[in-house]
Amino acid sequence: MKKNNKIFIETYGCQMNFSDSEIVASILTNDGYELIPNVLEADIIFINTCSIRENAEDRVRKRLYYFKSLKKKNPKLVIGLLGCMADRTRLALVEEEQLLDLVAGPDSYRHLPDLIRQISKEIPAIDTILSTDETYADISPVRIDSNGISAFISIMRGCENYCSYCVVPFTRGKERSRDAASIIEETKDLFEKGYREVTLLGQNVNSYRWTNEEGTINFAQLLELIAEVNSRIRIRFATSHPKDISDELLYTIARHDNLCKAIHLPVQSGSDHILGLMNRKYTRKQYMERIEAIRRILPNCAISTDIISGFCEETEADHQDTLSLMEWVGYDAAYMFKYSERPQTLAAETLKDNVPTGIKDQRLQEIIQLQQKLSLERNKLEIGKTVQVLIEGRSKRSEDHYFGRTIQNKVVVFSKTIAQPGDLIKVKILSVTSATMIGETVES
Repeated sequence: MKKNNKIFIETYGCQMNFSDSEIVASILTNDGYELIPNVLEADIIFINTCSIRENAEDRVRKRLYYFKSLKKKNPKLVIGLLGCMADRTRLALVEEEQLLDLVAGPDSYRHLPDLIRQISKEIPAIDTILSTDETYADISPVRIDSNGISAFISIMRGCENYCSYCVVPFTRGKERSRDAASIIEETKDLFEKGYREVTLLGQNVNSYRWTNEEGTINFAQLLELIAEVNSRIRIRFATSHPKDISDELLYTIARHDNLCKAIHLPVQSGSDHILGLMNRKYTRKQYMERIEAIRRILPNCAISTDIISGFCEETEADHQDTLSLMEWVGYDAAYMFKYSERPQTLAAETLKDNVPTGIKDQRLQEIIQLQQKLSLERNKLEIGKTVQVLIEGRSKRSEDHYFGRTIQNKVVVFSKTIAQPGDLIKVKILSVTSATMIGETVES
């Protein structure tokens, strides 16, 4: 296959997938391919997938059928599947439905140029072998659809927590951390290019651990090093596991103004019974102790979470435990989903998905309604305060307004000023909704 073909990449799922797409874009552009934003002009289409939830897979399949319709008009069009769905669904998508010319797992992206060249009419190119050491540390990502202000940095790959509902350990392999020096260099490079916020990514960032002949660096120590790159660049991270979030980490965040005071701490359920079935490795009490530590050490920290409704064997009492924990914590925000069984997971093999869909939906709506109330209550506490906002760009709803985020990761909308995206400005909060704060700029 000739070089300089036009490639379109479509991404589904979590921030890690978007980071992976940027790695893919870097590998391919370095090999002579051209990245384009319009799928109708593409010679090669890659869809980067997520297997965490069933509806994500359903959306991917629908898109693949659409791409196949484009191929009928252009028989030379190449369609490739990347990421978490690659190994698990390749039999159905390649052999049975004949939707794909190429399949590459999350540790095979370096091989993409060779895989593209290997494609033939009869034999799709496939590489889904998982690695124990691949971190892509030496690859400088191409920032796709970037606002030029915020960027992702992947600091580790894989997961070994084996939560019973989660497919990630089977699709992304063993946990491995990236060389700390390469992370620091990428942060410096981003700052020099004008970026003013980075988010450190990993399936469980606070289990980061890099060891070489000079010693070991844990996540708290890594954060300290990155915070010292430049005080003008904000540092966020996702996602934390409750069993690993240490007081050392919290005190490190407290010491540095540019380490964002926002922690995403997935709870999934407020019931010890369900947490045990989920293999989450902490109890309700232990989770609450970690929340108390955050409130004590970082009193102005925003806390967000993930919640699953209707997990296997969940009773109404278990559901009420979740609602009561939400009330007790007072989350600023949450990602909320109903349970969908994923093939190859421990839950699929050992537990029954026995909560009726109607009950799952009802419980999810109660969780969503409660969180909207909690988010509004938390945001109302900001009314009348003057907060520092990093301007990210123009508001989607009005050309006359900017939007940005506070150090607590809260979205603020305000009238345009002479300040520009990337600037830090002071904004007085005048009103709020559950999702957004509205304010006016304040003279420094």
